[in-house]
Amino acid sequence: MATTIDGLASGLDTTSLINSLMQVEAVPQTQLKAKVSSAQTMITALQGLNTQVAALADLATKAAKPAALDVYSATSSSTGVTVATSAGAAAGQLDLVVGKLAQTQVVVSGPVTVWPDTTLTLTRADGTVTTVTAASTSLDDMVSAVNAAGAGVTATKVAVGADGFRLQFTATGPGAAAGVTISGTPVPMTQTKAAQDAEITLWAGTLAEQKVTSATNTFAGILPGMTLRVSAASADPVSITVGRDDAQISKTASDLVTSLNGIFAVIQNRSAVSTTTNSSGVTSTTAGVFSGDSTIRDTKQRLLSAASMPVNGRSPSEYGISITRSGTMEFDAAKFAAALAKDPTTVKAAVTEIATRVAAAATTASDKYDGQLTQKITGEQSTVRNLGDRIADWDRSLATRRATLQSTYTALETQLSALKAQSSWLSAQVAGLPTSSTG
Repeated sequence: MATTIDGLASGLDTTSLINSLMQVEAVPQTQLKAKVSSAQTMITALQGLNTQVAALADLATKAAKPAALDVYSATSSSTGVTVATSAGAAAGQLDLVVGKLAQTQVVVSGPVTVWPDTTLTLTRADGTVTTVTAASTSLDDMVSAVNAAGAGVTATKVAVGADGFRLQFTATGPGAAAGVTISGTPVPMTQTKAAQDAEITLWAGTLAEQKVTSATNTFAGILPGMTLRVSAASADPVSITVGRDDAQISKTASDLVTSLNGIFAVIQNRSAVSTTTNSSGVTSTTAGVFSGDSTIRDTKQRLLSAASMPVNGRSPSEYGISITRSGTMEFDAAKFAAALAKDPTTVKAAVTEIATRVAAAATTASDKYDGQLTQKITGEQSTVRNLGDRIADWDRSLATRRATLQSTYTALETQLSALKAQSSWLSAQVAGLPTSSTG
């Protein structure tokens, strides 16, 4: 690149002059950069909105599933019995008495310092027999041999003071079926805790009395879709009730409205027009990045219509889901609860229909392949790439122009310097000419 020679002959600040000229030359590129900045701002805003709309689509799709609102909760009249529901639950009521809790068998040997021999026989409740052979009569060797046998029992050496040690044998699981009989040794054995199933009695004290057992303290399937866990025996019947979970149904509807309003708030904020006044009193107006955008406007209208249009000829406002004057949605929990209690079938069907419509509208906007917002983001990104290429072209063009200007001014300075040198020489020659004298 040529280098200018500032003021060599002219005394001008050639570099500043060229920089000023280049600023004028670069105006079109500066405008392109401003467009890139604006497009990138739009892309960021669109991506944020698209993420929210996609989340709404997912939420609404789940809410629209046939059994999504067939939710139930269970209650227990005793803290000793806890209940939980899952898919397939149905309304029902049941009284039961907790007779026994599940136990894990524990057997303790008499005091020993060494084991009398190197073998021990373990017999499971199903009749499986395992003979354990230790490396020696050492208690540690016997413990290791039992634990390595995989016979349904683990051994632990317990220090008992002057009497030496006792070996504690613990079944690897609770319930009667996990019990183990220890034999083949003269060491006395004491069962401190029996292998025992949990037991509950249904319809206790009636001709229909029925006992149900479980190897653990958990009983599944006593009622459809219900699991109960017992933690304390009871003398009196414990009442279990499974009913429709109106609170969860209400939350599903409320969550849809909340998600919709979150999207509407973003659109409103990014579409707002702001006015500012500088220190000189000059007022300027700035439109939001979404202001006047037809894709954004269409997306909002689709979502709003999906949530507020009538269902089977009835307005969602009858169920507490209504549109406000400001173009947002409102959820009246009390009104929804009252409508649900009065006509649960109709209300649940209405929520399912609204969720289905919202899911379709949100998916149309946010689908990762052909959603309206997705396509707009792709279009803006393409614009940024195109502008980037044009800016790069301008970089090359401006670099060439600067080099040309520098070369031109350098040549001018050099030529002017040569002319000045020639002028000085001529002046010297003239000054040396003899002067004529007059008599």
